Amino acid sequence: MDATERARQVFAAAVAGPPTELRLDVAAFCIAAHAHAGLDVAAWCARIDELAAACDDATFDGLRTFLFERERFTGNTADYGDPENSFLDSVMTRRTGIPITLSVLMMEVGRRIGVEVAGVGMPGHFIVQDGTHGGAWCDPFHGGARLDLDGCRRLFARLHGSARDFHLAYLAPTPAHDIVARMLANLEHGRLAGDPLQLAWLCALHLELPALPEAERSRLLALRRTADAHWN
Repeated sequence: MDATERARQVFAAAVAGPPTELRLDVAAFCIAAHAHAGLDVAAWCARIDELAAACDDATFDGLRTFLFERERFTGNTADYGDPENSFLDSVMTRRTGIPITLSVLMMEVGRRIGVEVAGVGMPGHFIVQDGTHGGAWCDPFHGGARLDLDGCRRLFARLHGSARDFHLAYLAPTPAHDIVARMLANLEHGRLAGDPLQLAWLCALHLELPALPEAERSRLLALRRTADAHWN
């Protein structure tokens, strides 16, 4: 069994259980392992352990300050569409990423130090919420900016203007399986989608997620058949 197949099996096992038990770091590194040959998922999870051990303030604000002020993680505004922004190992190495991968990193560091961080899949821009106290959010892409409810509204307005109304439901925590699905969808709609081989494994991983809506499953199966036809 090669490393890519092992990563697929680890991914499938990671997403098979209930959302509360899904390790986002494991799922994210398994995705990266399909693009980065030889990536050691366990070793990269240990690197998050090391990062977490260096955070000496186990609060939401302490974690936010640690990652985005001290460690200098930030959003890649120069090349947002770079697929490397979606691979968690590259995010950790380059200290830059897109909203969802930076959020997953904050959630996983938080989990290790006992700080509950909830992912929030606001339309168009992923953020995180203080899962213990509520009423406080953080925008990992923009330097870990702290947001209150009005700040979330303003961020949404900057993204959508008057074309879309803001609803409080947009700030509801996003289940773990939906976070993984969004990470995969970002790649499926990005530059990698032009390579049938890359698109095939993306669809294969996406299809491992349980309880996919039937329309989404059908779309992914059609995409995978098209990709397979190009390189088989």
